[in-house]
Amino acid sequence: MSSKNSEQNIQEEELKDAQTSDSSQEQEASAQAEEQENQEQPEESAEEAEEPANEVEQLQEEVSKLKDQHLRLFADFENYKKRTAKERIELFGTANIELMSALLPVLDDFKRALKNMDGEALEGVKLIANKFEGILKQKGLKPMEDTTGKEFDVDTMEAVTRIPAPDKKLKGKVVDEIEQGFYLGTKIIRYARVVVGE
Repeated sequence: MSSKNSEQNIQEEELKDAQTSDSSQEQEASAQAEEQENQEQPEESAEEAEEPANEVEQLQEEVSKLKDQHLRLFADFENYKKRTAKERIELFGTANIELMSALLPVLDDFKRALKNMDGEALEGVKLIANKFEGILKQKGLKPMEDTTGKEFDVDTMEAVTRIPAPDKKLKGKVVDEIEQGFYLGTKIIRYARVVVGE
């Protein structure tokens, strides 16, 4: 009986040992599981932290691209405004060229008529000619200075013919002006037609 009791005691002790080892193994396994969870959690939180950081960087890049596009569009629009304003000013300055060029022969005819008229009719034609010339000046027409006796200038004059100079001083200079030259603003619309002495 005592051997049976001792066997039972041994078995009970082995059971206890097995239970304690099982419980210690369970505790170790649960501790390891907790450690793994703790380790996984920081990794997940690191991944979660990386994702918003990447999103922020992407959004910042998009914002910088949009700002760049906006600045380029704004600069293009400013250039367009400047260019169209310049073209508009040029258009206003030169819009009347054809009309003015067509009216210049009428102005020349008035001047010729005034040279060859006398009496009461002369005063009436003078008034009309002065009014006509005043309107053309208001629209930007400006006569060139009289070129007689001046050096021949290719930029503002057109030589109709060359004649022997009546005086040595007039050699290479304008002997006579046939038609007066005119500017419209700063642009020449008719060159002075002159006779040059040789």
